[in-house]
Amino acid sequence: MHDNQERIRLCDCNRSFSLDAGQLAAAGVVASCHHALCAQDLPVVDADLAAGRTVFVSCTQETALFGELADTHEAGQRIHFFNLRENAGRSAESAQAAPKLAALIAAATTLPAPEPVPAVQMQAGRSLLIIGEAGAALGWAERLAGSFDPAVLITQRAGEVELPAANEYPVWSGKVLSLSGHLGEFELQWQQRNPIDLELCVRCNACVKACPEGAIGFDLQVDVDACRGHRACVAACGEIGAIDFARTDTARSERFDLVLDLSVEPLLKRIELPDGYAAPGRDPFEQALAVQSLGEFIGEFEKPRYVAFDAGLCAHSRARKTGCTNCIEVCATEAIRSNGDVIAVDPWLCKGCGTCSTVCPSGALGFQFPRVPDVGLRVKTLLSEYARTGGRDACIVFHAAEDGAAAIARLARRGRGLPA
Repeated sequence: MHDNQERIRLCDCNRSFSLDAGQLAAAGVVASCHHALCAQDLPVVDADLAAGRTVFVSCTQETALFGELADTHEAGQRIHFFNLRENAGRSAESAQAAPKLAALIAAATTLPAPEPVPAVQMQAGRSLLIIGEAGAALGWAERLAGSFDPAVLITQRAGEVELPAANEYPVWSGKVLSLSGHLGEFELQWQQRNPIDLELCVRCNACVKACPEGAIGFDLQVDVDACRGHRACVAACGEIGAIDFARTDTARSERFDLVLDLSVEPLLKRIELPDGYAAPGRDPFEQALAVQSLGEFIGEFEKPRYVAFDAGLCAHSRARKTGCTNCIEVCATEAIRSNGDVIAVDPWLCKGCGTCSTVCPSGALGFQFPRVPDVGLRVKTLLSEYARTGGRDACIVFHAAEDGAAAIARLARRGRGLPA
């Protein structure tokens, strides 16, 4: 039941599908039907929000428009959206869809808000690590220096590439030893492999001029195959001391908020990559898309702690004897690791697929968002309302939130849509 402070606004999107107000009313749905809520009928939503009402709008296409309207009334928490057009309206069986429409409306407007679960706070600044071949890595660093705080690790030389004329951001060279962490807390460990240490180098180019073989390019890296060991470069470098052919370098490390990995083979090989890490390969277009996506992660974020873990039930190990490793093996994000006799879940890497809880034999891992009771109540509401309003032989489609919704939208737009 809805009180006087709630309104359900349905829209048939310029009569592109059938919304029979009489049929819905007979089914017990108290709602107003409109033809253009995002255009001529927008004032009714405006009036609802101005009057302090909570509004349920059956349109997900224009959430930005309605959201802006709600903001003018400081009512962002009082407007909610659900989809009727793709999920039921645009269908070859839309004339028989009244029970389905009633079920979808009930599930969207009558269920209580889910109980809150513990959250994980994430924060990312503008610190961006760019890893890869010199030309691509330096090229992107130059383009992004105004929007990010870049740092470059050159892992491969590239022809006549030169270091930037202005020393505005760190440039290193070497071999990656490890890359770990998550959005806002990535840690890179690398080892200097070239005789010229770019952290010490002042870019005077004296070594380039001094080398008789031309083994040093303007990227200030030594081609060790061309070098004949004259060490004229060492003498030219003098007291700066950036060139050392006998250096035994220890691992160096730095932390970053974001990572743009331009390596041919990504440094992180996972089914689900961490947020804030992009590995677009060598294609310039894909690189541009990756850079654009990384910019969206700057800021402060909150996400649910998807998994609850009871160490007392964990059967991972006892007395240094490994038992169950099911969750470690199936985790697509590598968020689960061994931690002595039990496992540890990294909530910052976990993306909530729930696979770990399905393979845990002891129940030590429980999926807590969305909670099973909340999902069960939604399914129960859909089925009971569908049956109450005359529907028979119900079939529920379970799908991934983004990809599944996109597939359903294409089916509704170009095909026969979903059945009634």
